[in-house]
Amino acid sequence: MSDLSAPPRATAAPQAATAQHALKARLLQLLDDVLAHDGYGSIRVDVRLLKKGQKEVILDCGKQHRFVVDHPLSGP
Repeated sequence: MSDLSAPPRATAAPQAATAQHALKARLLQLLDDVLAHDGYGSIRVDVRLLKKGQKEVILDCGKQHRFVVDHPLSGP
């Protein structure tokens, strides 16, 4: 019988997916906040390429939220 309270083992692929899911969830939350606000609001998304197949994504909506996500490298 397996122990259901034990945390699942982490691997590289789920961590990359987790970072992307966290980024998308935060973006949707910020959009909901802007739509619910009584006044003006804006969201800015900046994407920068980093080394080692990663991208830095900064969501700016009054506060800045920084995420580093993996991306596949382009072919030749």
